[in-house]
Amino acid sequence: MTKPKPDLEMEKFQADLLQSVREYKAGKFARKTEVTPTDALQARTRMALSQSQFAKLLGVSVRTLQEWEQGRKKPTGAAQTLLRVAVRTPEALLNLP
Repeated sequence: MTKPKPDLEMEKFQADLLQSVREYKAGKFARKTEVTPTDALQARTRMALSQSQFAKLLGVSVRTLQEWEQGRKKPTGAAQTLLRVAVRTPEALLNLP
């Protein structure tokens, strides 16, 4: 009976995989992702409101709020100021008539 030829590609893959596991266990990562919440997300979270509730309070669409929260778009002018107020003193917005 003949011995099968070693699959060099598979051996390389296995060695690389084992090395990756060792590095992971040692706390060595190829990249680290840090997410910084936007002002819109911080404000809504502090106020404990749903996206639809917060969007209505700000007078914008839910889609616009989602774009702000995900950082795809930035609020401008008055909206920025309103979000800063919401982050620092959320009760100020909740007490509006």
